[in-house]
Amino acid sequence: MGRFTDRWTGTRHPRDGLPARPAPEVRAALLAINDRGVRFVVREGRPGEGAQLVAEFEYPPLGLTLKTRMRLDAARCEVRVLEESWEPGADGARRQYGRGPGHKVYRQWEMKQGADGRRHKTESFRFATQDMRSPLQQAVLDAGWTWRGVLFKL
Repeated sequence: MGRFTDRWTGTRHPRDGLPARPAPEVRAALLAINDRGVRFVVREGRPGEGAQLVAEFEYPPLGLTLKTRMRLDAARCEVRVLEESWEPGADGARRQYGRGPGHKVYRQWEMKQGADGRRHKTESFRFATQDMRSPLQQAVLDAGWTWRGVLFKL
């Protein structure tokens, strides 16, 4: 069904026999994800971004930004997707840029006093890249379109 590179780029195909919906319906389905109470925003792309739709998640305390740029290709019934991330580097001074469908979980911890009077390390923040990718991908696949991951040009 897919090519050898599909695994590296994160490309997913709809199940066989599912009719492809028109592009305006796919666009509306992606924008409707905002109504589901997700922790990221799906918005129209700005002129300099080179995308029709952009899903974006920011968490300033960790210096984390995740962005998924999407372009709808109605002729091929596919959504071309470029996933980007900006996260703190190893030294903590600079942000590190990455692209591609990586699977990563971001966490923040804090120390709290428990019921037993002792201090415990508890998770105060958690966000996985899959939390953002899954709803977007599912909306595209349910519409009968292909989720085409790209690494260089959208």
